[in-house]
Amino acid sequence: MTDRTLKDRAAIVGVGATPYYRRGRSLPQTPLDLAIKAILAALDDAGLGADDVDGFALYGGAFVDTSLLAQILGIPEVRFTAGLTGGGGGSAGSIGLAAAAVATGMADVVVSVLTLQQAHMRFGASFAPRSKGGAGAYSAPSTPESVFASNSGLMAPGQMFAMLVQRHMHLYGTTRDHLAEVAISTRNNAITRETSLMRDPLTREQYFDARMISEPFGLYDYCMECDGAVAVITTTPERAKDLRHRPVHVMGSAAGGAGRWGQAITWMGMPDEYFTSSGHRPIAKRVYEMAGIGPADVDVALFYDHFTGMVLLQLEDYGFCGIGESGPFVADGNIRWPDGKLPVNTHGGNLSEAYIIGMTHVKEAVEQLRGAAVNQVVDADIALVTGGPASIPVSALLLHR
Repeated sequence: MTDRTLKDRAAIVGVGATPYYRRGRSLPQTPLDLAIKAILAALDDAGLGADDVDGFALYGGAFVDTSLLAQILGIPEVRFTAGLTGGGGGSAGSIGLAAAAVATGMADVVVSVLTLQQAHMRFGASFAPRSKGGAGAYSAPSTPESVFASNSGLMAPGQMFAMLVQRHMHLYGTTRDHLAEVAISTRNNAITRETSLMRDPLTREQYFDARMISEPFGLYDYCMECDGAVAVITTTPERAKDLRHRPVHVMGSAAGGAGRWGQAITWMGMPDEYFTSSGHRPIAKRVYEMAGIGPADVDVALFYDHFTGMVLLQLEDYGFCGIGESGPFVADGNIRWPDGKLPVNTHGGNLSEAYIIGMTHVKEAVEQLRGAAVNQVVDADIALVTGGPASIPVSALLLHR
């Protein structure tokens, strides 16, 4: 039978980013400007030029037009261009898509890029156009699914993900102290990074004194809204050997999710098996099987952290602790850098470095495995990166040096 795995058949050779900006402060640049700058930085990091690029693998509701990228960069020929549906759940999976193109010979040098400028953001999710009380609005049109949720007062992602975490608290005794540990440890990681937008220390007193937004989520349980772009270059292992940095190899990638997870937060009809999870359990199983490893082999985890509580649920879904045990797991200091059993979001994550819809996590994984991270995990050999929780697809990526 033909070998149906991506393991060690593609490598990341370049990462690049623009500066990160607070919401709206990247103007007068356009999203396309930001994307081009990040791609050129990633190509320079790899020691490649635009003439070498022949593919694009993207994700999310903020796609950039690859035909414009090809023209502006002067790419001779585009042999592959594709994107994952959904939103932030595809961040890790976009690298798997690039790896699949490389492994099958459809392209040799593939760019994955996410460019985000909040003033131009268009949401693919079907959120309600107005809240129950009439205050606030999304531009997305109404659908039967969005009306079902909005009639319960559920309009924004924070409200919807709060429901999943409330259920986890009810079943397992998880507390806001556990959410605080995620917020504070992540902020501590961001403080040392010049790229971080949030570099002031966060104390427990500040965390608990902050305003409540959607119980149990207060101000510091939410990620930021930011502008910027991050790009990643994937190529063949053979070509990677001759480039500027030690290649970071793809061990495994998976994207999708359990059918009954479905639309996730815009549905709320899942049984507890899925409802009190991040939607990642089938993805975790598949990515570990492809890589031939288990949770104990992972040295550093870069979990998509749009909300603190979803880090807890991912810790369970990826097997770093038992179901319902993530609260005590983080309370014991296990996710802290540098002394934790499993350092998590060593770059500061979406919560405190910048929210570029998960692509900063891929960049940090590469830097960790190169041995060049700001908050370096000693002898880091294997990194896990996730995309989402979100509606299908969510995704995962396992990398090794």
